[in-house]
Amino acid sequence: MSPYLKRIIKAGVLSFWRNGWVSLATILVMVLTLFVTGALIFSNVLLESALTAIEEKVDISVYFKLDSPETDITALKTQLEKLTEVKTVSYISRAEALENFKARHANNALITQSLEELGENPLGASLNIRAENPEQYQSIAQFLASPSFADTIEKINYFQNKIVIDRLSGILAASQRAGFGTTLVLALIAVLVAFNTIRLAIYTARDEIQIMRLVGATNNYIRGPFMIEGILYGIISATVAMIIFYPLTLWLGPKAEQFFGGPNLFNYFMANFFQIFMLLLLVGVLLGSLSSFVAIRRYLRV
Repeated sequence: MSPYLKRIIKAGVLSFWRNGWVSLATILVMVLTLFVTGALIFSNVLLESALTAIEEKVDISVYFKLDSPETDITALKTQLEKLTEVKTVSYISRAEALENFKARHANNALITQSLEELGENPLGASLNIRAENPEQYQSIAQFLASPSFADTIEKINYFQNKIVIDRLSGILAASQRAGFGTTLVLALIAVLVAFNTIRLAIYTARDEIQIMRLVGATNNYIRGPFMIEGILYGIISATVAMIIFYPLTLWLGPKAEQFFGGPNLFNYFMANFFQIFMLLLLVGVLLGSLSSFVAIRRYLRV
């Protein structure tokens, strides 16, 4: 490292310590900003995993009319299996549907008695269809909604499921927008606080800066210590934010996994520790250095 760069770094560190309480206030605001940024990452992981889990459980159930010939049902099953969008098709006969219904309501005496009094099977056959990709259910549903199957099919349940998926997708998108907006607001506050901190440091060292300019110091040499100070804010803030996330994800991990059914937050945090830290570090350093650059350019006019 050159003596020139060493002097700049040393001056920046000294300025950082000299403005101790103001530097602490700046770091606290930046930690809050980076914490919200990290929390947005974790919330996206949980929400997306929950949405993916629900989408994986979604299928299309096709219920047939009671008088639908079994040959027509098996013919439709064969046509569906030939579609590239379809992953699996399972057939449930009327007898199987009745047995499954009885098993689900074995403890309900009223339903069991009603079935016995009815004396006949009130349930029709059905097909359960799984798509290769959740986005392909729409095209499969459109295929089933063809008028040629109107005399055979009683109901297709996809359209009710689609409403639920669309609502969940909307919630996810709204959460992402809210988190992004909160992060922007806090980032702006952090920039303003850091900006004022650097400006105060510049004002305190104004005589020293004037002397450096008189003896021929370059603009970069004068600007350098304040840029180092801003970068220090970012490095320390990112480190503190990661330290806070460790016990927080350790505590929330099992609870979030049980509630959302997605990955354990602590395991995700440890598996992606380096990537998360580098992201927070990059955001912190950019906020700090940007604040320093703007403050120096505006108030020093070098």
